[in-house]
Amino acid sequence: MTFASAPSSPRIGFVSLGCPKALVDSEHILSRLKAEGYDIAESYQGADLVVVNTCGFIDAAVSESLDAIGEALAENGKVIVTGCLGARDGGSFVREAHPHVLAVTGPHATDEVLQAIHAYLPRPHEPFVDLIPPQGIKLTPRHYAYLKISEGCNHRCTFCIIPDLRGTLVSNPIGDVIDEAEKLLNAGVRELLVVSQDTGAYGADIRYRTGFSRGRPLKTRIAVLAQELDALSRPRQAWVRLHYVYPYPHVDDLVALMRSTAESEGGLLPYLDMPLQHASPRLLKAMQRPAAPEKVIDRIRLWRHALPQLTLRSTFIVGFPGETEDDFSALLQFLEEAQLDRVGAFPYSPVNGATANAFPGAVPEEVKQERLARFMATQAAISARRLRNKIGRTMTVLVDQLAEAKQGRKKSLIALARSAADAPEIDGLVQIADGGRLPPGTLAKVKIEAATEHDLVGRVI
Repeated sequence: MTFASAPSSPRIGFVSLGCPKALVDSEHILSRLKAEGYDIAESYQGADLVVVNTCGFIDAAVSESLDAIGEALAENGKVIVTGCLGARDGGSFVREAHPHVLAVTGPHATDEVLQAIHAYLPRPHEPFVDLIPPQGIKLTPRHYAYLKISEGCNHRCTFCIIPDLRGTLVSNPIGDVIDEAEKLLNAGVRELLVVSQDTGAYGADIRYRTGFSRGRPLKTRIAVLAQELDALSRPRQAWVRLHYVYPYPHVDDLVALMRSTAESEGGLLPYLDMPLQHASPRLLKAMQRPAAPEKVIDRIRLWRHALPQLTLRSTFIVGFPGETEDDFSALLQFLEEAQLDRVGAFPYSPVNGATANAFPGAVPEEVKQERLARFMATQAAISARRLRNKIGRTMTVLVDQLAEAKQGRKKSLIALARSAADAPEIDGLVQIADGGRLPPGTLAKVKIEAATEHDLVGRVI
């Protein structure tokens, strides 16, 4: 919790859980609160009321959210719940677990949250725009920010309930997205992380209707938006990173754009985050996933031929109901063929309301964990080989923070940074041994001297 407040203003405590899309929702709520004259408390005890933005995707997230609500009730007593878990069963799921919450709303419900707060803690005065900065209140470090371009999803993956929680795809107007990006860049943000449930489908819900930015007509398409964001960010030497991009054929246009900007210091990064989930055709059909493994491999080869420095990231599920050893072997074989740079995985966890819960062939928990370990070992070897190939290269990195390092009895400050291949919190780091004087948000050139399974080590040039 942030932003110390004056005693005369009502004070709101805020707990934000879940994915980057939920984080953006939290930022919108906080910005409105500040505009209305509320202050944000740093502790439960210092708050007049607490808002908990929840996640409800998998069982572990549900448990974390329920625990957070319980803690807020115990420490403060006045709690409003919002987010994905709040949408479950129309709010009754949360109320059954915690009947004393003041109000429950679903995700992307800024107006409803504000209305609930007004009911229990009236706003102090009429809003004044100058109470908040133009870019709004951010929960990320000052030098990077998430830019949410749409809400909801049109896919009906059998392991997922996101469409039930957040609805079908609704694309934000392209002019609004560009305006928000410009405000963030003007405020000093050095990296825009473009997020949604399905970034490649941006505009599909409105048939790629023409929007407007400063009077210019622009098609509501991800390639057009990416080109506009590149043009905005490149002169400022800021990065643009795309997340949650399914391998649709039109992603070829994005790779072509990345190729045209590859030599610049800023702009659209040669990085694609594709949530593939599995590589067994039988399981992908059961998951109702849109991509065929052989076509994905062909597309990856095409992209890497056109843009060798392209970084590919993905996530996978192991232990999906009905997964056999042959299915899992197909997944490991896919990893070897695809040679993805960054990979995450998690064992299948039943999600309340997901179709896959009723599928036969539940995989025992010990088998899930054993397969997860084999999966991560396979990918760790791939990652280590790919990172070793970067030793000796010079690259531009973005400093995230300084940290204390210890060599024997001697302590020193090092910089922890990220390259174009590394998204915050989910990918690797570049440790800069002599970077102790580089403030966070600095773009620096380093020469890579060593590599581990997931990280690089370098020195400032």
